[in-house]
Amino acid sequence: MFGGQKVQTCRFFTIDLIKIKGKGDFGCPKCGVRICPDDETEKTYKILDAVMKQDELDGITIQCNKCESQILLTGFRSVNTS
Repeated sequence: MFGGQKVQTCRFFTIDLIKIKGKGDFGCPKCGVRICPDDETEKTYKILDAVMKQDELDGITIQCNKCESQILLTGFRSVNTS
């Protein structure tokens, strides 16, 4: 406790899209909520940052709206070249 309030620790995870089977949806590593890349409503997650390398998407950091874990999605370069 800090100043009478709970201090929430941020969890950070990395998920390689190459290792995901199916259409790219996955469960949050902390709370298990389904995160689907087709969901543009930001009900389950929000995009925090996009990482570009040589004018190509290299990664995206998202935050789970349920548990506030941050998740770095990698593997875009391999997905784009397939």
